[in-house]
Amino acid sequence: MSDSKEPRLQQLDLLEEEQLGGVGFRQTRGYKSLAGCLGHAPLVLPLLFFTLFTGLLVAILVQVSKNPSSQRLDQSKQDEISQDLSQLKAAVERLCRPCPWEWTFFQGNCYFISNSQRNWHDSITACQEVGAQLVVIKSAEEQNFLQLQSSRSNRFAWMGLSDLNQEDTWQWVDDSPLSTSFKQYWNRGEPNNIGEEDCVEFNGNGWNDDKCSAAKFWICKKSAASCSRDEGQLLSSASASPIAHAA
Repeated sequence: MSDSKEPRLQQLDLLEEEQLGGVGFRQTRGYKSLAGCLGHAPLVLPLLFFTLFTGLLVAILVQVSKNPSSQRLDQSKQDEISQDLSQLKAAVERLCRPCPWEWTFFQGNCYFISNSQRNWHDSITACQEVGAQLVVIKSAEEQNFLQLQSSRSNRFAWMGLSDLNQEDTWQWVDDSPLSTSFKQYWNRGEPNNIGEEDCVEFNGNGWNDDKCSAAKFWICKKSAASCSRDEGQLLSSASASPIAHAA
């Protein structure tokens, strides 16, 4: 009996292996099929989004085409805003500036410290070309202001003072003499006239004489503009502006 049972058991084992193998194959094939479908998902999702976006865009275009008055209203608003901005720009351009751009206002005058360097004579010309004068100092307050500006900018700058006409007789470019009270602003040991130093610069915390041919920065000075008339025009323009009324 035992001998007859063994072949049957072997046959059953083979049958189970075939069935299990078949099931395993079907599961594997099914898994591969599912993976294949999922592998196309990156293509399906963009297509879906594109379709939805296209439909939404078409719907918006249809609504706009059905309501042309809204387009005219939007264009009217844009024209109104553009007109307001133009009026505001014109008002700003008329806004009174006592000094030009890049100039500094102080006690009724405008001052400009150059960004390039020239000798003393060319510095005079540079100031004249912009309707100004190589700076002539008239008060202690003005001196302190200019000395501070020169120190902050870290620039040795020409002023309109020299003794070119007569040695050791210092004179401004407007032909006025140097006041005795201003002699306190010379740096220690200056002026020393080493090597024909006839022109004066702001140097550190005081004044220094140097060769007029040396290239240095320079400071121009001119009277500030009066703003009373321009301010009146600006206020009149602003009061007539739709923006002013809206405020």
